[in-house]
Amino acid sequence: MSDLLTGGAVDRLAEFRELRERVRRGPSEQATEAQHAKGKLTARERIDLLLDEGSFHEVEPLRRHRATGFGLEDKRPYTDGVITGWGTVHGRTVFTYAHDFRIFGGALGEAHAQKIHKIMDMALAAGAPLVSLNDGAGARIQEGVTALAGYGGIFQRNTRASGVIPQISVMLGPCAGGAAYSPALTDFVFMVRDTSQMFITGPDVVEAVTGEKITQNGLGGADVHSGVSGVSHFAYDDEQTCIEDVRFLLSMLPQNNQEAPPANPGGDPADRRTDVLGELVPADGNRPYDMRRVIEEIVDDGEYLEIHELWATNVLCALTRIDGHVVGIVANQPQSLAGVLDIDASDKAGRFVQLCDAFNIPLVTLLDVPGFLPGVDQEHGGIIRHGAKLLYAYCAATVPRVQLILRKAYGGAYIVMDSRSIGADLSFAWPTNEIAVMGAEGAANVIFRRDIASADDPAAMREQRIKEYRSELMHPYYAAERGLVDDVIDPAETRAVLAASLAMLRAKHADLPNRKHGNPPM
Repeated sequence: MSDLLTGGAVDRLAEFRELRERVRRGPSEQATEAQHAKGKLTARERIDLLLDEGSFHEVEPLRRHRATGFGLEDKRPYTDGVITGWGTVHGRTVFTYAHDFRIFGGALGEAHAQKIHKIMDMALAAGAPLVSLNDGAGARIQEGVTALAGYGGIFQRNTRASGVIPQISVMLGPCAGGAAYSPALTDFVFMVRDTSQMFITGPDVVEAVTGEKITQNGLGGADVHSGVSGVSHFAYDDEQTCIEDVRFLLSMLPQNNQEAPPANPGGDPADRRTDVLGELVPADGNRPYDMRRVIEEIVDDGEYLEIHELWATNVLCALTRIDGHVVGIVANQPQSLAGVLDIDASDKAGRFVQLCDAFNIPLVTLLDVPGFLPGVDQEHGGIIRHGAKLLYAYCAATVPRVQLILRKAYGGAYIVMDSRSIGADLSFAWPTNEIAVMGAEGAANVIFRRDIASADDPAAMREQRIKEYRSELMHPYYAAERGLVDDVIDPAETRAVLAASLAMLRAKHADLPNRKHGNPPM
């Protein structure tokens, strides 16, 4: 072979190697320095952090646009501002594309969009996750409506891949206008503080239309979307930590909806006793505690990844492992609004349940819920509709589902949080459980209002009736006696019971009705 590389062939090979190195370096050192000066990595540096070392295979690195007008014909850089390809994360195939802000500000044109379309099609065909590293200035204005059509192709592919392969959007720069809809269509959104923003209309437009003055971060920064709007699932202070958690998330997701999540047997025994739980959770239903400590005690090595940690904090959603197998946990958080369900909590938990069901992740639901949050704002905001989202998600889920009632489980919130009546495979309760239509105080006021009003000592009568109601209808074994709870268990045996239950349900198969799709509440 070496004998053939003489004369022109040798020159061609040298030219090719020089070209490839030029493409790898990017447009200029000055552009790279400007990117670093903003506290941002380059597209290739980000890909290197995401993928296993040496695993990246680039697709169409020599692609150039063919647009003319407005000086574009004189600016035809290789890659056209987006780097696409595949590699591995923890040895498993992952597809990715990364906007290169150094080229046209990462703006999307026809060739740029076609590269993204191609890698999205490849990911879906291969049945492997897709991670987008976003740092672009929106549509390339010089290319007009062609650029907008490119976004339409991305949105259509996002939707087609939804629930088939995991899709993760990592926001590492600006994302404005229609471009913001692609991350919103994906399964997870990661953002970095100060450097990433998402909004449909920017601060200048907002001020011109409404008179409101606001900064880019104040309008659509990481803290806004992770704590107020709920658009972003995670927020980080730097890109390195952000991308490290993307890799951790991928380690708990299957390649596609036809596979189970990867098991990772560790050294934490499945039958490990959880004696400390009896001390963590007060018997008094009015005393708060941190549900995160309960989760840490139950799961493998106390390790879990919380989803939407800063938004709708009255409900917790987390991916973790029990006995080496991935599970999704939905839990009320008594430390925040006493763990009630409201509009945002219903949306958060409902979307998470759908995600777990789509990707074959069993669900464990930990209940300590006093009901839905009352109030005019909640009713006018559509709590009925939003609560129905969570109800629909649980009712439609076919993955293994295990419910555990720690303390309070009142009213409609008890039913919605994966009760036996809506399809939970197994339901367990601690001896501290209180399953009822409402709290004893409220129930006594309704049922015995005449007795209380006519009594010589209304307060004493009320206390007596509360005790009667609690004794008759809220004792720990009432639901178990009626088959609504499968067993009342010792808190110290919680991990062992959950592990054994999930192991039994691992081969669960559920038939679905023949339909195109349901019509869930929106």
